Amino acid sequence: MRRLPPFWSVSPLAAAQAPSVLAHRMARGLRAMVMLCAVGATLGGAGLGGGWQRAEAAESAPVSTEHSTATLITDSDTTDGHTPLHVALRLKLQNGWHTYWLNPGDAGEAPTVTVTAEGAARGSTSTIQWPTPHRIPDASLMSYAYTGDVVLPMELPLHPADAAAGAPTQGNTGSTRLKAHANWLVCENVCVPEEADLTVTLQAGPPHPSAEAPLFAAAADATPVPSPYAATLSAEGVLEVKGDGLSAQSVQDAWFMPGKPGLIDQAADQKVSIQTGVVRLHLKRLPEFAPTQPLSGVLVLKDAAGNERALSLSAAPAAGAAGGTTAGSGLAQAGFLQQVVFAFLGGLILNLMPCVFPILAMKALSLARLGKAERRTQVTSAACYGLGVMLTFLALGGLMMSLRLAGAAADWGFQFQSPLFVTLVTWLLFVMALNLLGVFEFMPVTAGQSLANATHGHWHDVTTGILAVIVATPCTAPFMGVAIAGALSGPPAMGLIVFAAMGLGLAAPYLLLTTVPGLAARLPKPGAWMQYLRQFLAFPLLGSCVWLLWVASLEGGASVVLLLATGLVLLSFAGWIYGVAQVKLIQEGHTRTSTALHGLGLLGLLAALALVPALRHQSAAPAPGGSLTSGLAKGTEPFSEARMAELHAAGKPVFVDMTAAWCITCLVNERVALNTPATQAAFAAHGVTVLRGDWTNHDPAIGAFLHAHGRDGVPFYLYVPAHGPEVVLPQILTPGLVLRTVGE
Repeated sequence: MRRLPPFWSVSPLAAAQAPSVLAHRMARGLRAMVMLCAVGATLGGAGLGGGWQRAEAAESAPVSTEHSTATLITDSDTTDGHTPLHVALRLKLQNGWHTYWLNPGDAGEAPTVTVTAEGAARGSTSTIQWPTPHRIPDASLMSYAYTGDVVLPMELPLHPADAAAGAPTQGNTGSTRLKAHANWLVCENVCVPEEADLTVTLQAGPPHPSAEAPLFAAAADATPVPSPYAATLSAEGVLEVKGDGLSAQSVQDAWFMPGKPGLIDQAADQKVSIQTGVVRLHLKRLPEFAPTQPLSGVLVLKDAAGNERALSLSAAPAAGAAGGTTAGSGLAQAGFLQQVVFAFLGGLILNLMPCVFPILAMKALSLARLGKAERRTQVTSAACYGLGVMLTFLALGGLMMSLRLAGAAADWGFQFQSPLFVTLVTWLLFVMALNLLGVFEFMPVTAGQSLANATHGHWHDVTTGILAVIVATPCTAPFMGVAIAGALSGPPAMGLIVFAAMGLGLAAPYLLLTTVPGLAARLPKPGAWMQYLRQFLAFPLLGSCVWLLWVASLEGGASVVLLLATGLVLLSFAGWIYGVAQVKLIQEGHTRTSTALHGLGLLGLLAALALVPALRHQSAAPAPGGSLTSGLAKGTEPFSEARMAELHAAGKPVFVDMTAAWCITCLVNERVALNTPATQAAFAAHGVTVLRGDWTNHDPAIGAFLHAHGRDGVPFYLYVPAHGPEVVLPQILTPGLVLRTVGE
């Protein structure tokens, strides 16, 4: 059995640890001493005849089975109705039997407890503060479990019942009844599921240590403390922990227990190497555990005296190779080349994504116009377009990496979380639609030159490339997720190369069409059809404006919609006046009328831009007008990691859907693959709960969850079965793929 040091002892390792950790331990020991003194005074007061009364044990009536006895205990036998109360499920297990930790290991199931307060005070909790478990190896399997007298503590927040009802709080004057429902699995050679309903009644009064308070102190002493050390995990599975106080004298042995199953081979031998300031454990990664994912869990360090210290830590993906050495670039060559290939493929597929379709208006016209141009002009036009695409990808990648280094959250599509950016893109697409409809011509014209024969410079092709990237950012194509995550986690120079490869993939079809003579010759001949195609392709742009108006309503509410729509009216006026001025300029040359009209159009444009400060204010403090997680269908709930852990602990499968209103790929997947009757029926038949995370506005919790799974954008889909490893689905879903995943 694992030995824990008494709270008054300080091992050489603990003495060398960071002051904050040592202070945390000493504070817990002091709290335990105070509780013991208070309990001793309470229990001994009656014998001294000093008027003391023995405190009633704050423990429920036991529920006994053949293999265990369960009770609900509290650390106080009274409650004031608002101070959080420490409660715990206590299991006294028969010799040779065990129950499980949060991660049960290769087999088993974690206990679940729900505690509810009724009466003078209200509250509920189901979050267990897990003590450090034992390791129980069995052939090729490993279990993380508890034996003997097990205490699983929880913190129960309380509030007075009259305050909950909206009445003035008069103070807690009645009793509070705690009701708990618990499920647990006990195993020896066989496993037996057990459950119990437990009840404790507490009288009103200031918190007073109960006879069970020392059990909470002991459980706290056995609970992992935050690690003071830096930890990384290499692609080869080497967990490296660095910090002062680590040495062969202070650490004799170490082992790691992951917080989730399915990441490492939990039964594999963990070879330990210890040097001054560094402890390394060689873990065996499972194939489904991506190298870009962090690893969280409990690290146990054992000193020469046999004292064990449990530390909760999260190991970030290491930039270097195993053993602490670095490959000069910071990334393994094979991994970097894979990221570049994935980036190119992702950019190539991005041409087929619905979010890039609006830009096809300009691309289609450019391709048709190339049919009557010289080959040199064709190649130059394509090169300028590719230059605009790649420069924009490099600028976007550099901005994201700079914000990351500065400590800000920046992920793929992060700019669409700003109502100001959404508004500016809406205005831009709207102006482009007016241009395609012929309201005005966005090119220089002179008297005597018709609008139909006007030409544009190569800056137009560069601008087209820039716009293609801007409207593509709400989408994540296959392969892009891994490539972007690798680019943002590696050295900046390598990251920029990855983003450049992504831009090359997006520009590749246009470049290929102009550089291969056989393909260029197949272009249709220019004619009147071009004018009709030009006007028709304005409508996808207008449809995109409607979609972005909806996104703005979700992000900023009615105020942003009002400002955005006002800008559309002003831009319409400016475009119309500018078009009239162009006609006057062609027909009459430079006259006072054309100059005045140009000035009036400029005033309309400036009036629209004058709305930007107000939009910036709304972006800084948006007033949400809606959410993708409001009014969800049955079986779908808002995402939270706590809820996911609760469902998984209860043995229920979970499907995580990370989405955003500005992500067209997400919306298409929901319409085509997730919200279909067949998929919804499969979810219901298999008891799958869908947890939907709305990333329309920035949410740090969702960002952290995505990073933990090696992603930097949406969509992201994760299936967590009741038993077995997690399954990450691709960004593009089909109904058959979802049905096969849930049905396996």
